[in-house]
Amino acid sequence: MSTPEDKPEEKIEAAVLRRLLKHLSERADVQNIDLMGYGGFCRNCLADWYKEAAEEQGLSLSKDEARERIYGMPYEDYKEKHQLPATDEQMRRMEISVAKNRVARADG
Repeated sequence: MSTPEDKPEEKIEAAVLRRLLKHLSERADVQNIDLMGYGGFCRNCLADWYKEAAEEQGLSLSKDEARERIYGMPYEDYKEKHQLPATDEQMRRMEISVAKNRVARADG
């Protein structure tokens, strides 16, 4: 059975994820809705992917536990501290992005 030490790309990917999470925590001014509207993913998406990856490894992880890992604090605390009300334009961009994600998943 191979271990992460046997696969340097997995160590690199893990380091990149840690750096991304650090970057996102340093840039709490960047709203999730803007990440979603422009990039097609947000911190919540990362938490969902984290949870799915844990489950693929046979680990049980709650949605709240995954979000706390991504946000670096409980999600409700993060929202209270950093999340602003969404503008109509942010909502419009996010809806377009979500639609693009659906198409991409259907094609993939």
